[in-house]
Amino acid sequence: MGRYNEIGLTRSLSPEGKQGKRLYKTVKYPDIPLSISDIYVYAEESDRYDQLAQTYYGNSSLWWIISCANSSFSQNSYFPPLGVQIRIPQNIGRIQTEYYRLNNRNEL
Repeated sequence: MGRYNEIGLTRSLSPEGKQGKRLYKTVKYPDIPLSISDIYVYAEESDRYDQLAQTYYGNSSLWWIISCANSSFSQNSYFPPLGVQIRIPQNIGRIQTEYYRLNNRNEL
């Protein structure tokens, strides 16, 4: 799934000004406001954010939208907590546009 494919790279600088290690740039994610079009589901045992994104958006790489929309849950896992209600935003075009703006990228 290439989770890091779209994240830019940079290089650290040594004290002498030479290029050092390759590093991933920091990614900024937009705030995702509530919307009347949002869908709510309850997390089941086998649910993962990427699978939910594939089901609801047809694109597993948009997992971050669902994760960010549910920021009260741990952000260090692909798995939502079992049995909790998950918000699945439906205005993904607007969310993606804001993501590209925040990260100084052109839309794909």
